[in-house]
Amino acid sequence: MTDGLRRSPLHARHEALGAKFGAFGGWLMPLEYGRGAGAGGSASAGGAASAGGGVLAEHAAVRSAVGVFDVSHLGKARVRGPGAAEFVNACLSNDLGKIKPGQAQYTLCCDDPTGGVVDDLIAYLYGDDHVFLIPNAANTAEVVRRLAAAAPPTVAVTDEHEQYAVLAVQGPRSTEVLAALDLPVAHPYMSFEPAAFDGTELTVCRTGYTGEHGYELVVPSAAAEVVWDAVLAAGQAYGIRPCGLGARDTLRTEMGYPLHGQDLSLAITPVQARVGWAVGWTKPAFWGREALLAEKAAGPRRLLWGLVALERAIPRPHMAVLTGDTVVGEVTSGTFSPTKKVGIALALLDTAAGLAADSIVEVDVRGRRAPMRVVRPPFVTPSVR
Repeated sequence: MTDGLRRSPLHARHEALGAKFGAFGGWLMPLEYGRGAGAGGSASAGGAASAGGGVLAEHAAVRSAVGVFDVSHLGKARVRGPGAAEFVNACLSNDLGKIKPGQAQYTLCCDDPTGGVVDDLIAYLYGDDHVFLIPNAANTAEVVRRLAAAAPPTVAVTDEHEQYAVLAVQGPRSTEVLAALDLPVAHPYMSFEPAAFDGTELTVCRTGYTGEHGYELVVPSAAAEVVWDAVLAAGQAYGIRPCGLGARDTLRTEMGYPLHGQDLSLAITPVQARVGWAVGWTKPAFWGREALLAEKAAGPRRLLWGLVALERAIPRPHMAVLTGDTVVGEVTSGTFSPTKKVGIALALLDTAAGLAADSIVEVDVRGRRAPMRVVRPPFVTPSVR
């Protein structure tokens, strides 16, 4: 790898499907697939069948039918040993005591003492002595480092980043696709089930980042191509498309889901980003607890809001938000919404400006003032259940 970027175990499949690649979190990942190709194909070692057709087509497939994403760049870490769950609970923000084995939980690794967000991640609870974590690609090593440094001698924290691939099968027809492969599909949102396919053990998680009903398959890297091919083949009858990270970004932005490094960061706390629901406020301990309790009590100096363009304009990250001649905030994520056919954004707005839902602001879109309405995300109705 002369560019220093990691490759997914499915990289050859993406090349066969005509993917356009980009660097993401230290990995070379598909951003979108070849335009003009139809839905419902597969690609194997013998060559490509039909592929995505660009971000808009891939986005539409997930909202109306089903898409499959390779998100193997996401991290994987395992925490095992007596008291592993109790240890994780004393470090990460959310309260693992609220879920049972077989369930998953969105949580945050916050900095101590600042309360800034090192990463947001999903914790999969296997039992008192076993927690599996999926952090973001670029932050995996740091999350593992912090946990390993804090772990008692009885608890082992291991980085399994490249040992597993992750396939996200998302959309209203995702259940039919996985059922055709005899994989479990009846478990509720934010839970997971062990399963087997073609002699390989894998995990079927009812999680995702699109706002649609869907699943994420955690598969040993050596079996990734077999499972990918099977999902695409089974999905042909349901209009499946392979989807890249471009569509994943437009889908998550429509849902108002934060992206670490833009809407969450060491400088953007859970309180500011409106993800305080992922903080176990009554827990006796978690990283960043004192700073976050103080910020919550005093009120944050800025809050994450949604913006909807009132005329033709596409907001982008770092664009200034103004009222009159006063800068009152900054866009953190912005895109064209394929579903709403309008520009949308997430933006951190100063609470001192007194803005609320339905307030009108302007965004400096490359030197032009574009009026936008302040809203509470999501921009489209979620269908995750």
